[in-house]
Amino acid sequence: MVLSKSRCLTLGAALLLTGCSFASDALFPTLRGGEPPASSEGGVQGDLGDAGPPVLGSTYFDPPSVTPGSPTGTFVGRKVSIYREELRQLQETVRSRNADLQRLRNDTARDSVTYHELVGGIQARLQVGTTPGNPVLTDRWSQSQRSLNKINDDIVAMNQLATVVASDSAMAAYLLDSVRAAFNLQGAVEEDHRQLRILEDETNQNVVLIERLLTELSSDVSRQQQYLANEKGNLNTLAVAVQNGQLYGASLGNRLRAATPQIASAAPGVSPLIARGRPAGRPTSFGGGPAESAGYASGYANATFGGQRPLVVIRFDHPNVAYEEAMYQAVGAALERRPNATFDLVAVTPTSPGPGQTALGANSSRRNAEAVLRSLTNMGLPADRVRLSAMNSADAVTNEVRIYVR
Repeated sequence: MVLSKSRCLTLGAALLLTGCSFASDALFPTLRGGEPPASSEGGVQGDLGDAGPPVLGSTYFDPPSVTPGSPTGTFVGRKVSIYREELRQLQETVRSRNADLQRLRNDTARDSVTYHELVGGIQARLQVGTTPGNPVLTDRWSQSQRSLNKINDDIVAMNQLATVVASDSAMAAYLLDSVRAAFNLQGAVEEDHRQLRILEDETNQNVVLIERLLTELSSDVSRQQQYLANEKGNLNTLAVAVQNGQLYGASLGNRLRAATPQIASAAPGVSPLIARGRPAGRPTSFGGGPAESAGYASGYANATFGGQRPLVVIRFDHPNVAYEEAMYQAVGAALERRPNATFDLVAVTPTSPGPGQTALGANSSRRNAEAVLRSLTNMGLPADRVRLSAMNSADAVTNEVRIYVR
């Protein structure tokens, strides 16, 4: 498998790098011998389809009309008239909230369709092949980001609507308590109590209706927030794909969430993928067999890190090595197989006769590792899943970055 180095978009890198775990207090500590920390075993079978926006609720909240009543001339009768008018106003408020909800649902659906059409067009163009950093796709990516921002605005509006509906719910509960308390007032006639019972039933119906409105609205907000978080990760990964002119897939973070952990009977070995300047195939086995990929270098089959073979070896033996696509596939496959996996990102420098040459090579190798880390975080891999380190190796013939699964 051949991986290449290219410039990585730094969208979201500052946020994703927060909380990153390192081997020690130094950014690039020297690795020494020893076994890697034990990790729990597990397998993942994930179905990573292109999920669209979540289905929003479809209930139409329209309260029934208030039953009219005749005045009785009593104090309680006047109270009944006041409560009846308050209930009528509350129902008009509910109808207004319902209209706002339906409008927001329509806006969200329209904005979601626009967003997915733009993303689908970009992915289709990447699928058939295009140039790195294609300005047409870059512009469409910017349009996609604006569409996603509109969806975020819709969610903010839904949250605001949920807040006012919660106030309506409190008002409805207060009105119901007031109607029930009126049964204990002195000076009522039978007709007053008959109208109070009708008013109590209708007020209670509105209390239930408002609670259902609030519940469905909160559910819509929750699903949309999760959808937005997933799509932000996917859009960051798509930015890297557009920059490199290669189609990837869903964000690594979303693939990780989609994976279903399963207990494996034994720790799977991982065949290394060697990146030497041209793309290679995805490993076909996690059982320790040879990686069936163009560009696989048998000389690196025994490359070890505490007795472990690397998942990926990226050789920076010439400028502009395009490694992102193959690395994405390899890391994604590892996460599908073991969703709790973390990764060691190791900057490897060949051992040189002179200390000056070794120092220069170490600086270059570390810059390469930082670029690989930015690529991984832009692809959605949580930064706290990556530990950054450095070492010298007599096996290496050029600067390398190796990725190990822990």
